[in-house]
Amino acid sequence: MKHGGSKNMLRTATVRRETAETRIELKLSLEGVGKAEIATGVGFFDHMLTLLARHAALDLAIQAAGDLEVDQHHTVEDVGICLGTAVREALGDKAGIRRYGHFALPMEETLVTAAVDLGGRAFFVFQADFPTPKIGEFDSELVADFWQAFSANALCNLHVIVHYGRNSHHIAEGVFKATARALRMAVEPDTRISDVPSTKGIL
Repeated sequence: MKHGGSKNMLRTATVRRETAETRIELKLSLEGVGKAEIATGVGFFDHMLTLLARHAALDLAIQAAGDLEVDQHHTVEDVGICLGTAVREALGDKAGIRRYGHFALPMEETLVTAAVDLGGRAFFVFQADFPTPKIGEFDSELVADFWQAFSANALCNLHVIVHYGRNSHHIAEGVFKATARALRMAVEPDTRISDVPSTKGIL
């Protein structure tokens, strides 16, 4: 498992979370190739997580069982908690990573910018307007809830701005792809710096 610091070590994590509302097992490898095995019971969310794995170039396996008879909120938020925790654990001491990542991504008529700092402090900014409250059976507001949970548990700054867009599906997809690409950049090994990328000496 883990760890930043040594370029010979695979950065992986397994997270299990069980509550009265959800039961989740998540496996992550930051040295992946975009392979995804996703089953959350929420079709559109599975689609977004598959896109996330592909564009972040990580391998991701998620099995989730949630109280979908209530709604999708607990499942989506708890997967965000687990993914954020897994990224934090897989990074270890964060030595040798770029730490920062950013990406501007066009998705048809939509343009999204995402920026991330894996600096050990959680802060989330989300500026996006969805034209419709639902994308199929998926609640549009859950896009923000997922990334909020991710940021809080990865202990990262995450800023997402949707500059413009008309189609809610395109907006959600743009958010997931742009954030995935920013995360990919941030976790990449820095070929010039091998220690922790901070003057504090710790992240």
